[in-house]
Amino acid sequence: MTQAFLDYLSDETEKLKQSGLFKGERIITSQQQAEITVNNGSHVLNFCANNYLGLANHPDLIAEAKNGLDHYGFGLSSVRFICGTQDVHKTLEKRLSHFLGTEDTILYSSCFDANGGLFETLLGQEDAIISDALNHASIIDGIRLCKANRFRYNNNDMADLEQKLIEAKNCRFKLIATDGVFSMDGIIANLPAICDLAEKYNAMVMVDDSHAVGFMGKNGRGTHEYHNVIDRIDIITGTLGKALGGASGGYTSGKKEIITWLRERSRPYLFSNTLAPVIAATSIKVLDLLETNHDLINKLHRNSLYFREKMEKLGFKLIPGEHPIIPVMLGDAQLAKTMADELLKEHIYVIGFSYPVVPLNQARIRTQMSAGHELEHIDKAVTAFEKVGKKLGVI
Repeated sequence: MTQAFLDYLSDETEKLKQSGLFKGERIITSQQQAEITVNNGSHVLNFCANNYLGLANHPDLIAEAKNGLDHYGFGLSSVRFICGTQDVHKTLEKRLSHFLGTEDTILYSSCFDANGGLFETLLGQEDAIISDALNHASIIDGIRLCKANRFRYNNNDMADLEQKLIEAKNCRFKLIATDGVFSMDGIIANLPAICDLAEKYNAMVMVDDSHAVGFMGKNGRGTHEYHNVIDRIDIITGTLGKALGGASGGYTSGKKEIITWLRERSRPYLFSNTLAPVIAATSIKVLDLLETNHDLINKLHRNSLYFREKMEKLGFKLIPGEHPIIPVMLGDAQLAKTMADELLKEHIYVIGFSYPVVPLNQARIRTQMSAGHELEHIDKAVTAFEKVGKKLGVI
């Protein structure tokens, strides 16, 4: 390795720091929960985790995880088709299928892998993928691996989606790909209209529901339940690493023919180690909790509404919606970083999001509500936002 190359990387990294785009990482020394401890010993309120239902350290899940380790061991040292499938994996796949209202499910190490192993496995150069412009990076990367014709439509723009479907009319199979919830904005995809267009132009619909499964819809099944289109979605991908306990792991769920083919040909499934059995066992317990009690789901949505109303009253610019992702829009990357740093001094843990995670000049602080938050936590956060917002001239 040449010194010139290392110098180049150092220079580029320094440019990120000067522009306010350098991410860095903070270190947490406690469990993931509403109030966490960072490595300087401070106790802060966490408003930027994907811990939507507050399950990341739920005592019942910790107990189940310990039981899972005792029963199934730590890992399987193998891929699924060799000697890496235990009964707990098959049970979780059946439970997820029942929960989502699908025919079959396949587990992956992450939803990134699920999306990475989806498109090239199912579609070829005679086919077309029509993808929302704000889809997650894993969908984008998965599409790049596929030889199908690629079309991109403007975010949640049904007129543009229809135009792209018309352009793809001569392709053999057509697949519309969208996030169920766009994670940087908290915007919910217009699935009814997407399904209508899919039926009109003989296309299939794939939804990455990572930021919805567990809490969107009456029973927390996701955006397809929220929009009452459960029977109209062909493929669902999602994660076990957000609302469903916050560990890791992902899945693809849908028609049995699709899932069977993915087991035979999906490269991240065939060439990656099996999902740790402790995660599979504990995820089953998560589904037990969600199917028997909706208190956490209801509390999460109450918290989201409460925070949104308080912040709007103060004059902060928020992206409208009802999702627990509530971005505070600032525009300037350096301002977002400075505001996040100032809020940390007030014991509020949030992160500034800037390019390339979000478009240039659309920097923000993406707050995320949790059922783990109490109203007193939210009041403290709002008070801190008011103090720092006035100090920095945001409000």
